[in-house]
Amino acid sequence: MSLVAEVAPTNHSEADGLIVVGLFLLAGFAAHVLGKRVHVPRITLLLLLGFLAGPSALDLIPSKASDWFPLATELALSMIGFQLGERFLGKKLRETGKIVLSISLVDVFLAVIIVFVCLVAVQTPLAIALLMASLAPATAPAATVDVVRESDAKGPVSDTALGVVAIDDAWGVMLFSILLLVAQALTGQNASGAIVLDGVREVGGGVLLGVVLGLPMAWLTGRIRPGELTLVEAIGFVLLCAGIAMRFELSYVLACMAMGATVSNLATHHERPFHSIEQVEQPFLITFFLLAGFQFHVASIGTMGLAGVTYILARSLGRLAGGYLGSRLGRAPSVVATHIGWCLLPQAGVALGLGLIVAERFPELGSQVLSTVIGTTIVFEVIGPIATRCALRHAGEIPEP
Repeated sequence: MSLVAEVAPTNHSEADGLIVVGLFLLAGFAAHVLGKRVHVPRITLLLLLGFLAGPSALDLIPSKASDWFPLATELALSMIGFQLGERFLGKKLRETGKIVLSISLVDVFLAVIIVFVCLVAVQTPLAIALLMASLAPATAPAATVDVVRESDAKGPVSDTALGVVAIDDAWGVMLFSILLLVAQALTGQNASGAIVLDGVREVGGGVLLGVVLGLPMAWLTGRIRPGELTLVEAIGFVLLCAGIAMRFELSYVLACMAMGATVSNLATHHERPFHSIEQVEQPFLITFFLLAGFQFHVASIGTMGLAGVTYILARSLGRLAGGYLGSRLGRAPSVVATHIGWCLLPQAGVALGLGLIVAERFPELGSQVLSTVIGTTIVFEVIGPIATRCALRHAGEIPEP
């Protein structure tokens, strides 16, 4: 027996964990290579691989791996939020700010209205239709960012898409709070304006926290010489910001986004911390997408029913129509108006989080809403990235291989 083995006896649980992480990263590499060859987004392949390795299919990975999902989600979305802050509130703001604002507002409200009307048309109870509609604006920033970056897409459509998915969730959370209040009134519950205030606090508090932490980060970034501590500093600030936001029940994605925007606008050498984050986020993103696939259950799709199918079609219509109309109102280039709606289809963790709130506030209706949302999210998480990549390629923003 080796000295190491004598000092530290083998821990099979830790060994299995290292093996799983190693396999995850190699799967991410394989998905990237295969995706380039078959022109399928890496995220779609990672989700499918996670599903196949999970308990619903081949059951190759220990079930305790699902315990890593919350942490992987928080790490990945915190870093994505930080970079999106630079992308849509940094130097690109003067170019796309008006367009992004117009598209985000129109597509959020149009998605809610179309989903609500269509669900009522298929005789879905009014309260459930309203609650389902309130989830329609939620997007999947991590999925959109991964598709854009993996495909090396550059142009007005990809820039606009990144901006829209960044702020859609802010509008969505506030609108969700209002519609939740209306649904409570419809079901005879005591509706309190505190719900709306909670939504405003979550969004506004997150933005304020990001600005407050972004000020010292911007000051430090401008004073560090090339090669010194930027990576450590950047990750430290991002994790600190996300942790404080979660501790006080604020939107940690918006907090990190606001911090990124503050650094981008104030720091002398602001590019370096963003590049540093980009260099280390890949393992977290790969783990996040694989574990998301690991959570998929085929039975969830089977329980959607007519309401679920209607929700998928109506939300898709709302996104496409909202993207086109918002682009026209914002005087966006025609290429943006034609393709942006397809880039707004992905939907993931935020919708599930809001669905859990519904289940908590409405014990009698919430379980039906949550089970439907789980099934529809699986569909959007798989087809959404494919639609985004196809739209970007059709727009001519993905370089030919």
